[in-house]
Parts: sequence; C-alpha cells; structure tokens
Amino acid sequence: MQEANYLEIETKLGYEFNSKELLEEALRHSSFVNEQLKSDLRDNERLEFLGDAVLNLIIGHILIKHHPDLKEGDLSRTRANLVNESRLAVIARSLDLGIFIRLGKGEIQTDGREKNSILAGAFEALVAAVYLDGGFKTAFKIIENSFVPLLDLVHSTNDTYDYKSQLQEWVQEKQGEIPNYKVVREEGPDHDKTFWISVKVFDIETEGKGKNKKAAEQDAARQALEILKREHPAAGST
Repeated sequence: MQEANYLEIETKLGYEFNSKELLEEALRHSSFVNEQLKSDLRDNERLEFLGDAVLNLIIGHILIKHHPDLKEGDLSRTRANLVNESRLAVIARSLDLGIFIRLGKGEIQTDGREKNSILAGAFEALVAAVYLDGGFKTAFKIIENSFVPLLDLVHSTNDTYDYKSQLQEWVQEKQGEIPNYKVVREEGPDHDKTFWISVKVFDIETEGKGKNKKAAEQDAARQALEILKREHPAAGST
C-alpha cells in the first residue's frame, strides 16, 4: 500500500494510525496472502475476529445509551441488524474501503472489492486495528460516528426489526405459503459459531448470516422483505 493511500483512508476514517503495519494487516485479505512467497505475512482474519467482538460490545453500549427503554430482545434484534454483513458492507463502501483491500488475482477477477463478505470483514478488521492502535475510546468514537445515523431507524420499543414476523404477516395476508427456513451451513467452534440460513417464500429465496440461528433467520427474512417491497410496494407495511 502506498503512503498516500494511508493518508487517504485515515482521512476518511478520521484517525491516524501509529502502527501502519496494523492498518495494512487489516486490509490484507487471505486470497492475497495465499499468493505470496513471503511466509510471514498475516491476513486480516484474526483482526476480523476481534473486530466482531469490539463492534458488538460498542454497538450494545450505544444502543443502551441512545435507547434506554429498549428491552433485551429488542436490543439484540436491533444490534443484529446494525452489525449484519450487508450493513457493514454499506459502511465500508462509504469509506471506499474496497479500493484499499489487497486481494489475490482470483478475487480481483471476480469483483472481490464489491463482495459484501470481503467488505464487511475488512471493516471489522479495521475496527480491531483502531482498537489495538488507539484504544477503546478511539474505537468507540469512530463506531459511534458510523452507526448513530442508523439509529434513527429505531423509533420505539416495538418489533420494528422483527423481520420474521413482518414476513409471516405479509405472507398470511396474501394467503401464501408459510416461509420455509433451512440451515444451509454453520462454521466455527461451539462457542463462536456462524450460521447461514435460507428462507423460501413464493418464488423468492434468500440467505442470511448471523452468530446464532435467530439472527441468521432475521437477516434472511429482512432480505426477502426488501425484495418483496421492490416487487410489491405494500410488502411489510404496517
């Protein structure tokens, strides 16, 4: 990565790294490392793991701070929606993060810089890098600046984010088939699993991702609702 690029991404992020090596590691995808002869390069997966934990802690803190009346279930659902892959990818795109990620030739050829999974992972790794380099308060400030605008989507303690219920209600109104959820795969140790669950309704099938089955189902239902809203404006309305 060129020094000028360090300045560009630091300006977008609003933070200057003391350790440029941490920043570079956060933006180094495994596909790039796997193609290198140099054996001591490390990809960003360890930082991605830490960043996921830092994000969940800080987003939980922010939600309790901004929405003192939300109950545990509402807090969990809202946090799951704020830190899902698609939302993290949106934030990554707002930082133009894709152009800074070092990818292998295969990922470059398949538009890896636009893949939600790569963008979200890089953002999580970047959060961890900030946390390790600048401490908790610095990471908190950057995450708060990125996520607080999204909190405007939460207006009350109702089930605004219960996408499964919204999808079920809409399907029932249309007298359609019951949404069918199916575990596609799961990865990771028992204490830190990630689940992928698909939902099929009408001719639509989407796949959600989450740290538990409920979160993955909510993500899948959210994606299905977004498609239905585009095709049928009344979908999911209350």
